[in-house]
Amino acid sequence: MTKFSELNISKSTQDSLKRMGFEEATPIQEGTVTFGMEGKDVIGQAQTGTGKTAAFGIPMIEKIDTSNPAVQALVIAPTRELAIQVSEEIYKIGYGKRARILSVFGGQEISRQIRALKNNPQIVVGTPGRILDHIKRKTLKLDGVQTLVLDEADEMLNMGFIEDINSILENVPAERQTLLFSATMPAPIRKIAETFMKNPEMVKIKSKEMTVENIEQFFVKSQEREKFDILSRLLNVQQPELAIVFGRTKRRVDELSHALNIRGYIAEGIHGDLTQAKRMSVLRQFKEGKVDILVATDVAARGLDISGVTHVYNFDIPQDPESYVHRIGRTGRAGKSGMAITFVTPREMGYLRIVEETTKKRMNPLQPPTSDEALLGQQKVAVETLAEAVQKNELNDYVQFATDLLGKYDATDLVAAALKHLTNEPDATPVSITEERPLPSRGGSGGGRGGYKGNRSGGNRSHGGGRGFSGGQRRSSGGSRDGRSSGGSRDGRSSGGSREGGNRDRSRGGRSER
Repeated sequence: MTKFSELNISKSTQDSLKRMGFEEATPIQEGTVTFGMEGKDVIGQAQTGTGKTAAFGIPMIEKIDTSNPAVQALVIAPTRELAIQVSEEIYKIGYGKRARILSVFGGQEISRQIRALKNNPQIVVGTPGRILDHIKRKTLKLDGVQTLVLDEADEMLNMGFIEDINSILENVPAERQTLLFSATMPAPIRKIAETFMKNPEMVKIKSKEMTVENIEQFFVKSQEREKFDILSRLLNVQQPELAIVFGRTKRRVDELSHALNIRGYIAEGIHGDLTQAKRMSVLRQFKEGKVDILVATDVAARGLDISGVTHVYNFDIPQDPESYVHRIGRTGRAGKSGMAITFVTPREMGYLRIVEETTKKRMNPLQPPTSDEALLGQQKVAVETLAEAVQKNELNDYVQFATDLLGKYDATDLVAAALKHLTNEPDATPVSITEERPLPSRGGSGGGRGGYKGNRSGGNRSHGGGRGFSGGQRRSSGGSRDGRSSGGSRDGRSSGGSREGGNRDRSRGGRSER
């Protein structure tokens, strides 16, 4: 692989990249930085997790004139989470240059952003609706923009932002450099490229280089009512360091995170009904390892860049293969291995085959662990905990107690008692998980594509009420936290085609920026 030192970038930027732990460029970075440094327009076709933020961030920082107070670069991102993450990474890349960066998005008080814009940021990262809002208020002037980036353009198309993007592009100088990134290239995205870009260079990352390469993929065929029971046992056996569980609806996320906490796991949920402050708090706890399991909808997790995720569990199979690739791409990042397990009901097997066709990779069937195997997993954790305590040798205060006990009891019985005390035995506490209807039938034996796209949100559909499940327990500390929150900015639009349902973003008077 090419080293950043070979890409003709300044020493201050190279030092920043080293500080971030970056030495070699990924394929998308090598191609984009090379063309970007030459001032060419670039179309990058790549998934999240391939390093595209640094790909456009490096040439952007190199081009910034810190003595010029005007906005010189604009990055448009589909969600507020992604806008925040992009701005943070660009700040790190430009640490040595001290370029001023600001992120603007819906859900945050606009007067605060207006005050920040008066401090003359040189790079603005934002969501389409809020950027357009500032343009209309004349609080964001783009006549000095030299670099424009469209990040995850296909996702912005899916969210209905194409008109907003066109309006923003009309307010940016024609003489500029444009970098467009998209996992797929549907016709409207190609039209944007043809209309607003000049002889763009194409940097395409082949599917084998995308985010599924280092990820073991399995599926568990099960009835809807069996899923939570199986998930609990899998968690006990596999003992993931950090795990994300994906659910199809907001209700599903709430119920799953609550049920996991009842069983003794440390879990939190994120979806569009949580306030922005609550969502950021949950993500921070997850990144810091204070939460072991993050339960999320597709929309809430879009663009998340969290290192250290070892397992992804698709409690509900997604309706389209692009969402599947995005979900499992939360693990197996930066060359590390990961595991993805997808729960599939018998009526949804057709969707599984489409996902396999898209990823060009067969999922292996996984036999769910039994209750005895789940208990054995917990017992192994207890053995490791006890052995680790012995190795640390911080036992002076307990030696006399141990000597006294050994005078009364057999040593084997004492160790067995200690292990039993440390083992979180599987917990059969009843939990309530509302059954969701399976995705629309694929027809026949899973062949035809009829009804494939369906309603992305999956709605709040149900047949039958909550049921009691049995299952496992792990890490009983942390209390019961169901990750729920009232009020706040909601995802999706208020009518028709909503991914997650919910109200309009008040700051827009239109679409939510999430």
